Amino acid sequence: MDLKRKIPRFSIFIFPGILLIFSVITCSTPSWFPIKKGSPYKANTKGLLDKEVIIIDQQEYVKVYNPRASESRDQPRYLYIPVDEYLSRKEAFTTPLIRKAEGRKEASVSPTKSSSPTAEREILSKSSSVSTIPDLKKKVMVTPFDDRTTNSDEAFGDWVTEKLINEVNRRSQRILFVDYQMVKEFLEKRGIPLSDLETPKVLHLLNEVFGLHALVVGELSGPYAFVTKAEKDRDETASAIIKIEMKIVDTFAGKTEKSLSAKNPIIAAKERGSFSEERAKIKAIDLTIADLSRSLTREIDELDWFCRVAKVEGDEVYINAGRLTGLKVGDVMEVFRPGAPGERGGVKGKIQISACFGIDASMGRLMDGKKPDINDILKLAKREGA
Repeated sequence: MDLKRKIPRFSIFIFPGILLIFSVITCSTPSWFPIKKGSPYKANTKGLLDKEVIIIDQQEYVKVYNPRASESRDQPRYLYIPVDEYLSRKEAFTTPLIRKAEGRKEASVSPTKSSSPTAEREILSKSSSVSTIPDLKKKVMVTPFDDRTTNSDEAFGDWVTEKLINEVNRRSQRILFVDYQMVKEFLEKRGIPLSDLETPKVLHLLNEVFGLHALVVGELSGPYAFVTKAEKDRDETASAIIKIEMKIVDTFAGKTEKSLSAKNPIIAAKERGSFSEERAKIKAIDLTIADLSRSLTREIDELDWFCRVAKVEGDEVYINAGRLTGLKVGDVMEVFRPGAPGERGGVKGKIQISACFGIDASMGRLMDGKKPDINDILKLAKREGA
């Protein structure tokens, strides 16, 4: 009898407890909770942690390897697929195993590759680890160099561009190179010719959409080889010289920031023996690239860092920079109105980074001031933990 009397009383305390636990769960649903309000994109961000997510015109795209890239040179190496389509057909865009080795080779060229997918943390989880990136990185795009070499059988423009990117990546960890092919396809879809790439209007567009801080445009003359062969010596001797000129265009100001030029000492590229002419040309290019990469790194370091608001959805502000750039959860960003070219307007308020997603994107929430708008300028005001 006593036990039966205690059971109803015990249930009176249990039932409100169950209701309380359920209410707490439903009010603070984590990202993995199956019944959750919000956009499908946020509910599936776990599937994007090791992917590059680009926000263009407030739409999210995922960068994936093109399965048909090996079939023809006309096929682009990468495709940009809407997030919803990628998540629904994820297995169709899986990189073939035979391409993994190639991907590792390109890691030093493409800044958007993730060298350690496990370094990404679950969306909306705060990271207490200290960032290994010393400074915030600036986004730069190098266009294929214009090759003015007289010999049409040899085209060095694309190769020199790739070597320059590799050399800068070796020297500096404060520069992110944006994929030229992605920008090219974006402009083509908008009907913008590549000849307008350096116009203030297009530069401003690239600054807003891709967060580009600088555009590097170059041209080369050479390499020119000089071959001699002694009468009593069958081994030929060759020297080569090349001149590379390039300019750094500030996308924020919409104008050329600096012009650089370099050529190698011809005696330093002297080679003797078999294939001396080819080896002399390669050496001339290496020497000139080494000189230019130092100057380019120095000039990019002097540019002002900033990022922009890519999208606003409710209380969440999406930013076109994230973990790869060097931002961390907890960082406080100051919000500025866009001003005249090369200038920023007045302060609107502050937001705090609440999450990093994809490879280089983040989101934040308003801390103080007015709600940000798309293309507002963001500057780092306070580091997390400082």
